[in-house]
Amino acid sequence: MKIEKINVLKKIRTYFDTKDINALKDIINKLDTFEIADIIEVLESEKQAAVFRLLSKEKALEVFEYMDVHTQQLLLQSFTDEKAIEFFASLEPDDRIKLIDELPAGIAKRLLDSLTKSERDMTLLLLGYKPGTAGQIMTPKYIRLTKDMTVQEAIQKVRESGKNLETVNSLYVTDEKRKLAGSVSLSDLIMARPDDRVLNIMKRDPIKVSTEDEKQFVAQLLKDSDLIALPVVDLEERLVGVVTVDDAIDILEEEATDSAFDKVGFLELNKKESDRSKTLIKGSMFQVWRVRIPFLIITLLGGMLAGGLIAFFEESLEAVAAVAFFIPVIMDMGGNVGTQSSTIFTRALVLGQIDFRRFLKYWIREILLGLSMGIILGAAGGLVAYLWQGFSVLGLVVGLALCLTITLATALGFLIPYVLVKLGFDQAAGADPMITTIKDITGLAIYFLLVSTFLL
Repeated sequence: MKIEKINVLKKIRTYFDTKDINALKDIINKLDTFEIADIIEVLESEKQAAVFRLLSKEKALEVFEYMDVHTQQLLLQSFTDEKAIEFFASLEPDDRIKLIDELPAGIAKRLLDSLTKSERDMTLLLLGYKPGTAGQIMTPKYIRLTKDMTVQEAIQKVRESGKNLETVNSLYVTDEKRKLAGSVSLSDLIMARPDDRVLNIMKRDPIKVSTEDEKQFVAQLLKDSDLIALPVVDLEERLVGVVTVDDAIDILEEEATDSAFDKVGFLELNKKESDRSKTLIKGSMFQVWRVRIPFLIITLLGGMLAGGLIAFFEESLEAVAAVAFFIPVIMDMGGNVGTQSSTIFTRALVLGQIDFRRFLKYWIREILLGLSMGIILGAAGGLVAYLWQGFSVLGLVVGLALCLTITLATALGFLIPYVLVKLGFDQAAGADPMITTIKDITGLAIYFLLVSTFLL
């Protein structure tokens, strides 16, 4: 999301906190339709409905069509029955199909039953086609001309029927059996003589697709042919609908995103991470517990082991009291560096910048970076220890411990999220607790072993 949108989002949340409805309404209505949709999609569920209700009826309908299906579903379920029915009826039949797939069966049936007979029949018609085909993405609303119509009659039909259609620029001509015979553009129709026949100005054998064709094929064909719509015919070559360019753009964008993730082996991972993120942000308390608590239990046990390690080296602490001063430094630096590395890994993972097949290359690079940072920070920490305590060997121990702990933490920061992803676990919830636990135990072990070697 761009910086401007992030700032707008911050202001919206502030206005919610201060309950400044007028300021909230003012900032929302200054945004473009697609920007409002983007903002609502990332807001908390309770704020989504509140912001949506601040829009005028006309703008709300436009914004609703720009939203992803999941957000539409959440909003519909927050509406009263009357308002849900109104919004559902305002959608095109092909858009209703996408939404029906996401809604609980009971709600979907109630919304379908609320439609007029003609709208319900059109929606059920699309539902009857195989998912992922032209039959489900087409709109059954189009203008059908006949070959024996005059140009004047055709234009009159466009005026009468074209008001609420997705496109009237491309018109299709059928014979007496509704079989596709040709196409004619609106501009050609307007430029022709009023008494001429549609048969004389139409283009024969237009590019067409079948209801059984895959939607990716249809979208690519629409793109390659430079058309704004394609007619869809059934197995008997009868005209049954039209696929418009906006549907093709949505399909191609979705396919491009999936392809980008698939090339680096992240397609399934991206879908899993999306589902997990929704669970952690919007799931029930029990669902969140199930994901997060197991990793926190590991951290709790690790903390107890770290405490046991300190108790084991109690004699070292009693012999050289200054050793205890630097325990928090060793633990905190390792934790911060490990978290930093895991965050870098996670961001690169989401953006598709890490090829799992070449993970060893990225991991070695991160370890070398960790070693370089460990040398710099270890030297600085050792110098401070020496100047503070006036004890050169202690400075050496602290410096070496910091260097080794930081190097280890960077290695863990990349390795643990990678292992969790490969094993199918939620790395977002599990990586940092596991890194912290392992780093604390190993960091303390390194520190106390160095103390035992050089100071005792």
